[in-house]
Amino acid sequence: MSTVARLDMRRAVAPKQARRPVELAPVVKWAGGKTKLLDELLAHMPVNYRRYFEPFVGGGALFFRLAPDDAVLCDRNADLITTYRCLAWNVEAVIVRLAAHKRQHDDKHYYGVRDRFNQRDGRQSDIERAAAFIYLNKTCYNGLYRVNQGGGFNVPMGRYVDPPICDAERLRAASRLLQQADLRAGHYADAVDGARSGDLVYFDPPYHPVSDTANFTSYTADCFGEQDQRELAAVTRVLDARGCTVLASNSDTPFIRGLYRGFRITRVSCARAINSNAASRGAVNEVIVSNK
Repeated sequence: MSTVARLDMRRAVAPKQARRPVELAPVVKWAGGKTKLLDELLAHMPVNYRRYFEPFVGGGALFFRLAPDDAVLCDRNADLITTYRCLAWNVEAVIVRLAAHKRQHDDKHYYGVRDRFNQRDGRQSDIERAAAFIYLNKTCYNGLYRVNQGGGFNVPMGRYVDPPICDAERLRAASRLLQQADLRAGHYADAVDGARSGDLVYFDPPYHPVSDTANFTSYTADCFGEQDQRELAAVTRVLDARGCTVLASNSDTPFIRGLYRGFRITRVSCARAINSNAASRGAVNEVIVSNK
């Protein structure tokens, strides 16, 4: 498809939102998810763009809201990307297994599934692991995805009356959209290497901590420190020079503001419902960085 044709087919953001199916929404809960900031993010976005890139996709709230017809999604969490791939191409098989998890859900079943998920011995198929990933996400404490230094998921079971373990219609709707995306597990810089003028890139990395005790980057076994933030800012400037539209979310700290000096920086306030510390679940200041 030519660039002109692609742009002609791209509808304005607002009408596209109005027509999207109600059930088209994130299928997993994710710390730092952007559902509550979508209106703020959309206000910084162009009406037309070519490809959509989200290299720290997590729960993908903005992706599911935009429903782009050409997207590159990436995350360092390989289990998350495996889950999205299985939903894209084997959604009915995932639904069958999730329905079984729903029927068997209790303490014994949860911890048994968690133990098998962490074994990584090759005995589970990708579909089985994808269903386990969603099941654990929907039933773990506060929806907190956290791994230890060995990469093992270590969150205890939450206490829910009727957790939404198997929302078949939402999963099928997600499947149709995910089929249109290039799903990659790996480094964010590799994911945006092919981004060019007219493309839209949204960075939602692990945030720079606002204090020494506020650091939470345990979505993977490795961390995302200050040097990583510097390298991300450098990649952002490269994409800006190429003519891409770039948005980035991060914490509102002097360090982050300094890294993105010269860009448009907007402070926003967002309530956080997922945090390992209950006292930290409240409104916090963040920034949206944009180059347009």
